[in-house]
Amino acid sequence: MSALGLSVAGEVVDDFHAAALRRDHWRERLGLAALAAPALLLVTVTVLLPVGWLFGLSFFDDAGAPSLEHYRRMLAEPSYGRTFRTTFEISLATTAICILLGYPLAYFLSQLPRRAANLCMIAVLLPFWTSLLVRTYAWLVLLQRSGLINTWGMQLGLWSEPLQLVHNVGGTLIGMVHIMLPFLVLPLYGTMRAIDRDMLRAASSLGSTPAHGFWSVFFPLSLPGLAAGSALVFVLCLGFYVTPAMLGGGKVTMVSNRIANDIELFFNWGAASALGVVLLVITLVVLVLTARLSRGAGLFGGGH
Repeated sequence: MSALGLSVAGEVVDDFHAAALRRDHWRERLGLAALAAPALLLVTVTVLLPVGWLFGLSFFDDAGAPSLEHYRRMLAEPSYGRTFRTTFEISLATTAICILLGYPLAYFLSQLPRRAANLCMIAVLLPFWTSLLVRTYAWLVLLQRSGLINTWGMQLGLWSEPLQLVHNVGGTLIGMVHIMLPFLVLPLYGTMRAIDRDMLRAASSLGSTPAHGFWSVFFPLSLPGLAAGSALVFVLCLGFYVTPAMLGGGKVTMVSNRIANDIELFFNWGAASALGVVLLVITLVVLVLTARLSRGAGLFGGGH
């Protein structure tokens, strides 16, 4: 067979193999799409359709005509601004307190032997086994004027009159920190546990003190877990409803409480939908900014 014939035959074989690879590629993609179809259908029915309905409803006034009335009202009435400010202040304060309490706890757990750390993690996970409503009511029993804390404080002579520990911002923060703390500890503990201890030993062998080794080696490597946990706590706090409603006693109004009032008291679905859309947009913006800042600071993948 001539060289030309061999070349043509080789090209035919290559084209055949390329076509077979393309068919296998598309067959694999169709198979993956078929496997993902039930999950995509579930997400569409439970998330995309309700959010789309909510988004569309916010652009109609009370008479059913297309309008931006609800969004103009949010810009014109100062009460909406106060509601959003309260929501962000409480969310930021809850996140900051969780960091102050959760970082030392996660660090302590990460230094324990794995079996002891797993046993201690049960105490962190224990609140998840109890209903959110039950935990909030428990704090209401503890913090009210005739509750256990005020009763014991007056019996011990620490104060003479019952303290206002509930139905205010302080009581709301106590309840929210208790509920949100595990959401910070879990990702932070996972990140700390994965840090190679040889790095700390190497820093020590180079003359670093334990404190300097912690701040120069361990703390930067734990930042991915800290950033992920902080973002998770902050975003969850933005939409919190039960705890502010019960421990705030109507004096602490967050966006979720304002949405509930618009529906339950005024039956104004348009205003509630507009608030929900704005809260959703703010949440997405926070997540996008957190991801970009984390990538820019090298927290996810660049801090090795």
